[in-house]
Amino acid sequence: MSNPAASAPASSGFLARAFRNRSFAIGFAVTAIVAAMALVSFFWTPYDVTKLIVADRMQPPSSAHWLGTDHFGRDMLSMIMVGARNSIAVALVAVGIGMGIGVPLGCWAAARGGIVDEVLMRFNDLVFAFPALLSAIMITAVFGPGSVNAIIAIGIFNIPVFARVSRAGALALWPREFILASRAAGKGKALITVEHILPNIANLLLVQGTIQFALGILAEAGLSYVGLGAQPPMPSWGRMLFDAQTRMIVAPYLAIVPGMAIVVTVLGLNLIGDGISDTLDPKLRRRP
Repeated sequence: MSNPAASAPASSGFLARAFRNRSFAIGFAVTAIVAAMALVSFFWTPYDVTKLIVADRMQPPSSAHWLGTDHFGRDMLSMIMVGARNSIAVALVAVGIGMGIGVPLGCWAAARGGIVDEVLMRFNDLVFAFPALLSAIMITAVFGPGSVNAIIAIGIFNIPVFARVSRAGALALWPREFILASRAAGKGKALITVEHILPNIANLLLVQGTIQFALGILAEAGLSYVGLGAQPPMPSWGRMLFDAQTRMIVAPYLAIVPGMAIVVTVLGLNLIGDGISDTLDPKLRRRP
């Protein structure tokens, strides 16, 4: 039976419509630049971020160091590139954890209803009551600080978010005629969820994924700022902000550079989310 709702946003038609959306096009370009910078850092950076050159400490932006150097003489551009790699990796894996666990839980709760739905949602409320920062503090108190523990903390926080979104979307679909027809045809709830529910809530999950990706980068920066994220000598945007706070008067670029990196990356991801929502929702879709 054909599905009357929007199809999964993987076709070339969707991409063509999306790139005609100004928000999506700008956000995609900004995010692609940040992602390319992170990818290049695996193979090349202008300078070695682990090498300390005290003689070059706190140099302002110049032809030798486009974004200047920090208080240890490390090149700021190189640190931004490597920091982008760390932030994207943490946020991406954390969103994957939240989506991979939260979506099945939300769909299961919507399909079963009753006591199963009630128990799962109350458990979600319990998990949601602990912000990523508080979860990271508890985890690091046992296992110590680091990127892996930051991923676990942010991922746990994302689970109830995706569970709620998927449950709400699924609950709106179960009374629909095409779902009732599928049940009358003898299909089980699990098969209906896979064949009909998930494709029809994919747009909600995709938009929420971009939002949580942006929030994950902010959370990673916050955890690194308080010393619970990536540990030295691995550069991190949040750690760079922490190191710059006592030197903002004499070298304001130390805070401006990583701060702008966070702002631009989060802005790009939010623009992508807005563009996807605008493209997929018939009520909000802009005509070319």
